[in-house]
Amino acid sequence: MTDTAWLVVGLGNPGREYEHSRHNAGARAVESLAGRLGTRLSRSKFRALVGEARTDGVPLKLAFPTTFMNDSGQAVAPLARWHKIDPDHLIVVHDELDLPVGQLRLKKGGGTAGHHGLDSIVGSLGTKDFYRVRIGVGKPGHTGETVNWVLDRLPKGDAEALRLAEEEAGDAALSIIHEGLDRAMNRHNTRAEK
Repeated sequence: MTDTAWLVVGLGNPGREYEHSRHNAGARAVESLAGRLGTRLSRSKFRALVGEARTDGVPLKLAFPTTFMNDSGQAVAPLARWHKIDPDHLIVVHDELDLPVGQLRLKKGGGTAGHHGLDSIVGSLGTKDFYRVRIGVGKPGHTGETVNWVLDRLPKGDAEALRLAEEEAGDAALSIIHEGLDRAMNRHNTRAEK
């Protein structure tokens, strides 16, 4: 098991104007995890910022696609192929409209709930069977406001809750790797509800 690498990808949009948006929660989570594991994300040839680390002997690739969100699969699929990482060892960390701000949910496979970054990854990989760590960013009052909602900064009151959730999302990814999905769900889904 220790020889099999994992790829943890945080979704978001490149550029300073999106850095603090709701949509970049996944990217911030993976950047935070990289820092805690003693690595930095730097440019690679796969349209992504990539870092490498080990966690309890397990090789880990951490990545943030530098494509726009809707084209995330153009970075994720080539990265996974190059490093010979099966979807079974891929964890995607992303923002989730259907969860309250700061709440986490873990799952494997299933639908994308219209998340265009996930749609792109599913299309490029040809499978839905990868892990997801979903970070709640809440929903706007009206469906027509969704684009502005995910691209806007959070109000100060929500920003701290989201920052804590992003940090825990990195821990949740490590839990999936070391303990399996069921235990990781029990630990992180339950804590998010409290």
